Amino acid sequence: MNFEAEKKRWEEEVLTPLTKKFPERKPEFKTLSGNPVPVVAVPQEMDYQQKLGFPGEYPFTRGIQPNMYRGRLWTMRQYAGYASAEESNQRYRYLLEQGQTGLSVAFDLPTQIGYDADDPIAAGEVGKVGVSISSLADMELLFREIPLDKVSTSMTINAPAAVLLAMYIAVAKRQGVDERLLRGTIQNDILKEYVARGTYIFPPAPSMRLITDIFQYCKASVPRWNTISISGYHIREAGSTAVQEVAFTLANAIAYVKAAIDAGLQVDEFASQLSFFFNAHNHFLEEIAKFRAARRLWAEIMRNQFHAADPASMKLRFHTQTAGSTLTAQQPENNVVRVTLQALAAVLGGTQSLHTNSMDEALWLPTEKSVRVALRTQQIIAFESGVADSVDPLGGSYLVEELTDQIAEQAKMYLHTIEQMGGALAAIENGYMQSEIQTAAYQYQKAVENKDQMVVGVNAFQVDEQTDLEGLKVDPAIEAQQRAKLAEIRGRRDNQRAQELLGHLETAARGKENLMPVLIGCVENEITLGEICGLLRSVWGEYQPPAWL
Repeated sequence: MNFEAEKKRWEEEVLTPLTKKFPERKPEFKTLSGNPVPVVAVPQEMDYQQKLGFPGEYPFTRGIQPNMYRGRLWTMRQYAGYASAEESNQRYRYLLEQGQTGLSVAFDLPTQIGYDADDPIAAGEVGKVGVSISSLADMELLFREIPLDKVSTSMTINAPAAVLLAMYIAVAKRQGVDERLLRGTIQNDILKEYVARGTYIFPPAPSMRLITDIFQYCKASVPRWNTISISGYHIREAGSTAVQEVAFTLANAIAYVKAAIDAGLQVDEFASQLSFFFNAHNHFLEEIAKFRAARRLWAEIMRNQFHAADPASMKLRFHTQTAGSTLTAQQPENNVVRVTLQALAAVLGGTQSLHTNSMDEALWLPTEKSVRVALRTQQIIAFESGVADSVDPLGGSYLVEELTDQIAEQAKMYLHTIEQMGGALAAIENGYMQSEIQTAAYQYQKAVENKDQMVVGVNAFQVDEQTDLEGLKVDPAIEAQQRAKLAEIRGRRDNQRAQELLGHLETAARGKENLMPVLIGCVENEITLGEICGLLRSVWGEYQPPAWL
């Protein structure tokens, strides 16, 4: 292969057309010394170049776009939500004013497991770790004065993801926004809930049915929406290694692709709407390599195992969040440094969107000031560091490439083992993934206790201190206010119509009708989240993990 000819072909056929369509952010990209920064550095050894490929081309190790952040920076999407819809709306508008470029919604625990704020089981948890959303009225308030055709929204919601998506679509309709214009993501990843997080409701079969119903509906009606965010983040937060995070996430992704195909979809009809969610942990170079390895593996899986023909089906697009489990209550200001390194690793690894944790998250819900510092961290990386000026700037580093190869090969071994067990669901049901994560978490904790793994401020460099950071507290009156709202909604709505719609939902849940249009009709008629999930519980039951797990 003639190297110069191949480089010229890539520039003329791939890079130049995209640059014309999406002009670069600056006329020139230079270092502070005035040296030009190339769009992409390429290794001089041809066998190396053939192995890596160019950005925007299979196997996408170097990135899913030819010019990456030179054309458009990653979406700065700070995860936020607490107390009532009104208070969260104020936080969202504040973040947008401060330069955030996408929204990310945190829901409280009752919402995450499908209970209304006035349910007895919700007592004491309303609005505590996220915003309380029980009805379409709450969702309207959450996005008040935020035009849904102008922002992209990520929602960390899983078991009741279809219901929250239905509410979002209904709000868009009331704003006069065509649902085909909506951009965003629902997490919608139930398998990792069984493995690592625990906010599941229904057994696997109906849960997978809800997911494929979303795939089918969005393919036709909400084509710009990411229908799932297959999450390694929570697997890593539970204690996994970087290799396990990649392997178990991709194993779950394979299960979702198979489920969609079994439901009658063609792989190139839905695969481009799949997205991923990874953790950015502390080992800087390993994390960069992890993202690159995951991209390569997914491209290979989609092309070789599922015979995808569309390059868009092979691209692993992912959101990153810095690692909450690494933040310390001791010397919390040090967390700014941890988050900065983790965020930088995500950017160097080619993330499409990013959340940076706040310094005080090990203590309480983040304050407005600490959220602003976290957002400014991303902005400094984007606009001052220069690392976004060239694609995959560490590509070709001997160490980064070796780590990338190591993670890819070790993850393949896990994927083979899981496939031999019968796939991700079987591996979850027999406790394999959970056991591997628990073992890794135990080994890490033992290393910390033995001081083989140093944690600054925790097992090394401790000081006597008194935390003087401002804290954020949720007003307990929120719970009573939410109860009153729900009573008012049930009093004013057409309850006969509500019962008819719930009857239709029950029939559809027992049959094969796509549930998304039914759910949209329910929420538009003021049927609540808890009422919908309660009916589905009565039809499908609740998931009970094996007693030995």
